[in-house]
Amino acid sequence: MKIYLIDEMLYVNSRMIIDTHCHLFYPEIKNNLDEVLRQSEEMGVGQFICVGTNLDDSRECLILSETDTRIYGTAGIHPHDAKDAPEDYTDQICDLMSFERMVACGEMGLDFFRNHSDPKVQERIFIEQIKLAQILEKPIIFHNRDADEATIRVLNKNGNGNGVAHCFSSDLKTAQDFLDMGYYISFSGNLTFKNSHLPDIAKMIPLNRILVETDSPYLSPVPFRGKPNIPGRTRLVAEKLAEIHHVSLEEISEKTSENTRKLFSLDA
Repeated sequence: MKIYLIDEMLYVNSRMIIDTHCHLFYPEIKNNLDEVLRQSEEMGVGQFICVGTNLDDSRECLILSETDTRIYGTAGIHPHDAKDAPEDYTDQICDLMSFERMVACGEMGLDFFRNHSDPKVQERIFIEQIKLAQILEKPIIFHNRDADEATIRVLNKNGNGNGVAHCFSSDLKTAQDFLDMGYYISFSGNLTFKNSHLPDIAKMIPLNRILVETDSPYLSPVPFRGKPNIPGRTRLVAEKLAEIHHVSLEEISEKTSENTRKLFSLDA
């Protein structure tokens, strides 16, 4: 079993941090993927869930997951891409999800901040994917930006509590509503931003319901804010959570990895 020595802390595979949400198919990462993953392992991040946002990059997620045992994939239609979903998109997602290393449906959800797709179309595509995930018995990864009320309504009516609120950025009430429905809360680099309200939210979330992610190549944490993100910086999110919860980085690593393996049925 490989052992990693990081800041005088020992990490075996089971204790390494898992980046639960990254987009490894973007050229700035994919074109240098071996080096990016090597650096990530040196930072204590050893497994990666590559998340699709449309059919094309969901296929990329599948390819990456089939060629590297550290990578898992997902398939879904992001709210920005909802307007472009073909009529048979659920059949295509179904085909992609038939592969063992495809572990979740998503990224799906609602984004009323950008509104790249009509809100009614976003909601329809969101609901259809929730129902598909239930048929496939897979968790969902959902996006929510400036759409708290609608997201809660859709999940209350159609969801089954199996999934995660990706890159959480809302208020404590919304977090509690998601928790009450059974969902996990995932924090990204914006947890580390100066004057962020998220540390006050994160300290109220039980450790057995928290995941960590980068959303690479977006949302690079402090001190790299504004620069392209890489999966290894999940460590900085984990360090911030350790500070917030007054526990060790090792405990955060163990707990969030345990939560991730449970939700996505990952190999230990």
